[in-house]
Amino acid sequence: MPLQSLDDLFVHFLRDMYYAEKQIVKALPRMARKAESDKLREALEHHLEESQEHVANLEKVFELLDLKPRGVTCEAMDGILDEGKEMMSDARDAETRDAGMIASAQAVEHYEITRYGTLIAWATQLGKDDVLPLLRSNLDQEYAADRKLSELAEKGLNRKAA
Repeated sequence: MPLQSLDDLFVHFLRDMYYAEKQIVKALPRMARKAESDKLREALEHHLEESQEHVANLEKVFELLDLKPRGVTCEAMDGILDEGKEMMSDARDAETRDAGMIASAQAVEHYEITRYGTLIAWATQLGKDDVLPLLRSNLDQEYAADRKLSELAEKGLNRKAA
């Protein structure tokens, strides 16, 4: 689809995030199983539940816009997730793997934060006020997940890996 307007960009990024969230839902259970730290495992499992909610919220956004929920391949998210898988298989000890998983998960969170922030700005500009609460809910949860991962890293997991 040619991108000829801000509305086209909005729909494209919405589809990008729908694809990305679905890929994250697939990746988080694998990460949780590999986590040595119970706290990291719990954080990943909690964010899996949130990510499933994010998918549902995006489906509601599509519905409000009279669009069929459909993703477009997000090469950026695929790359971030592939890098995380590679790190998990290359890590030689559990503590190093946990620290690496935090870094990988934060790369995912930061991508999502930028995309949701953009979608919110564009929805505001385009007068799509009815979708704003759903997008803001997703963004708020991404920020919270990022803060939780930082806390886990700073309060011990990075130290154990060192």
